[in-house]
Amino acid sequence: MKTKQSPLLIALGVVMVLGLMAYTLPQEPWEVPAKYKSMENEFAGDDEDGIGEELYAQHCRSCHGKEGYGDGNKAGELETEMRDLTSEEVQAQTDGALYYKSFIGRDEMPNFEKKIKDEEDRWMVINYLRSLE
Repeated sequence: MKTKQSPLLIALGVVMVLGLMAYTLPQEPWEVPAKYKSMENEFAGDDEDGIGEELYAQHCRSCHGKEGYGDGNKAGELETEMRDLTSEEVQAQTDGALYYKSFIGRDEMPNFEKKIKDEEDRWMVINYLRSLE
């Protein structure tokens, strides 16, 4: 006598396998539009008044960590691997690419355009990111 597999049990197995596959698949490369890659930072230089550091502490530190190493207290809750903002890989990117990734976002990286509205303040965050070692 043949036993019938429960459709619910089969569906559960498929969902589990797909979930494990999604969790272990590498993240897609982050494509930055050309207009952002070539975007110039009109405020390049130091975060002289500490605005960038303050905004980083308020909006970024919980995931990216105090020093930018990707070890913030919320980092472990995310499916996305946190990048070390001090790494050569991150620091080699253009200011415009960092701007796009930091303020437009994607997936678990939220959009910050409404939270940080002032353009100069946004660039101060990028300047602060450049200071991380």
